[in-house]
Amino acid sequence: MSEFWGSTLGIAIILLGQGLALIAFVMLSLIYLVYGDRKVWAAVQMRRGPNVVGPWGLLQTFADALKYVVKEIVIPAGADKFVFFLAPFLSMTLALLAFVAIPFAPGWVMADINVGILFIFAVSSLEVYGVIMGGWASNSKYPFLGSLRSAAQMISYEVSLGLIIIGIIISTGSMNLTAIVEAQRGAGLLSWYWLPHLPMLVLFFVSALAETNRPPFDLPEAESELVAGFMVEYSSTPYLLFMAGEYIAMWLMCALISLLFFGGWLSPIPGIPDGALWMFVKMAFWFFMFAMVKAIVPRYRYDQLMRIGWKVFLPLSLAWVVIVAFLAKFEVFGTFWARWAGM
Repeated sequence: MSEFWGSTLGIAIILLGQGLALIAFVMLSLIYLVYGDRKVWAAVQMRRGPNVVGPWGLLQTFADALKYVVKEIVIPAGADKFVFFLAPFLSMTLALLAFVAIPFAPGWVMADINVGILFIFAVSSLEVYGVIMGGWASNSKYPFLGSLRSAAQMISYEVSLGLIIIGIIISTGSMNLTAIVEAQRGAGLLSWYWLPHLPMLVLFFVSALAETNRPPFDLPEAESELVAGFMVEYSSTPYLLFMAGEYIAMWLMCALISLLFFGGWLSPIPGIPDGALWMFVKMAFWFFMFAMVKAIVPRYRYDQLMRIGWKVFLPLSLAWVVIVAFLAKFEVFGTFWARWAGM
């Protein structure tokens, strides 16, 4: 039997099973992320939110998804049909693909590659193409304007995200996400990277909001100006895929914040066992923070968004790379910034 699982067919079956399990986890999480997002927003506005379909409204998202699936798909006249349908599929698929390199616990990762963080960053950077293709293929000026906004916004904040991640890589001496988590092992909460890299935690969180087009940086789909932006010509299942891609990308950012700054699956208190449950709890907490920002922070103007990205976040993140390189090289405070020295 062991020989079979070591064969090409056996390995293919294992990879298929792992892939299906990962997709099932992400999609099931997605259902209740939407529910949680709406509940948080409702609580801030002192109303009930979803509470009719199923107990406490837990099946509301299933009903919404079914509604989108059975609706008619409307295709604009003159649209490029192939690209029109490819765009939402690409947007969702790339967001799912990035989870391949996300470790939820030791050994709980589909591809534990040495350049895991680079793989995730590369795949997530390609998501902008789905937005651009959707806006262009719609053959309408408003979706196209929304897609151009999104391209400029996502590219701008990817620069800051990349520089922030470089600081973490310098401290760890590795681009492997499992190694980054293990480098944070020690005195529980105080050993995690949120403390030595505290300024960049704030920048990473805000940049993640902009990267995933979440409020207050949802300018590509600003209702008051572009009437849903690049998705305005989409309906039914293609629209559902775009929205699913956005929430999956946000769930991915929650996973990255948990891994890079909050110890991933490590327990916050020494003596309490580590495990995937801690990783899930941290991801859920950061999604709650995403939802709270959506509920309480007003939308920025586009010029303010770009100014923050290029004139504030870029210089600060670049300066932090230089500072961390200096602190790690000379081992200031021992292994506080140079975790690789103690491994």
